[in-house]
Amino acid sequence: MTLIKALLYLGAYVTTWSITTGGGSVPTAENVRWKSLDFKTILTWTVEKSKYTYNVLYSDGETGDWITAKDCINISEVECDLTKELMPLDRNYEADIKTESDQSDFGMDYDFPHTYSPKFNPYRESNISVLEFSLMDVNESTVILHITHPLTSINKRQKQQTIKDILQTDLKYKISYYKSGSTGKREKIFDSSTPQMSGLDPGQSYCFMVAAFIPSRPKATQHGAWSAPQCRQGDTHVLQDLSLGAWVGIIFILITVLIIFITTTVLCCRRNQRRHKSLQTSQSLVLR
Repeated sequence: MTLIKALLYLGAYVTTWSITTGGGSVPTAENVRWKSLDFKTILTWTVEKSKYTYNVLYSDGETGDWITAKDCINISEVECDLTKELMPLDRNYEADIKTESDQSDFGMDYDFPHTYSPKFNPYRESNISVLEFSLMDVNESTVILHITHPLTSINKRQKQQTIKDILQTDLKYKISYYKSGSTGKREKIFDSSTPQMSGLDPGQSYCFMVAAFIPSRPKATQHGAWSAPQCRQGDTHVLQDLSLGAWVGIIFILITVLIIFITTTVLCCRRNQRRHKSLQTSQSLVLR
């Protein structure tokens, strides 16, 4: 009986060795990365194409327990959506990607390769997308911005959460604004999603951009994406909004037109003088 056991173990060892050292080596996940936007968090990795599958486990870094992601068991894909698993959001999570296969090809004690991910905190590291906003004029020197918040993939009490629902008072709003046609920009930070921009020059056109700002985060992830600029039209004449380059072009054209006008006028005057002189000469000859 002991001999039979030994032969079985030897056979399993030889099979495992031939698979792992030959052309059919067991693949290992590489380039493990977290991708997260508006708290939708996906773990990705690269691996050689093969018949193997993968299990994804994760740990919150506090209990020390490793939990299998229920949607990422024996998957052949190279990504795993962990959005619903990583709760609460404000914890430092770590993932483990384990290669799996039919145990009949290996010994029962074979330790399949696995790869750990970098640590990731969704609350502090998830990127924030562009904020939409609209402009409302109050008077010539004041405008109010109405900012709307992107929806996330997180539901709470059967309600889809916005980034404001999740970040709450940690979410601030950075406003960048400048006079239309100018390159000089100014920035202000507000707590409210309806910030009032006052002290604007009456009659001037201004452009505004908005971004989410979370000062409690690490510097690399404090800023959301900047919105496209929206401009408030002033009452000024169109010439006041021209850039320096446009003014240079206009002045050059005016000078060119002036030179042509002066040159034409001088030539016409000289021609008229010659014609008048010629006429006088002819008349004097006739009189003689």
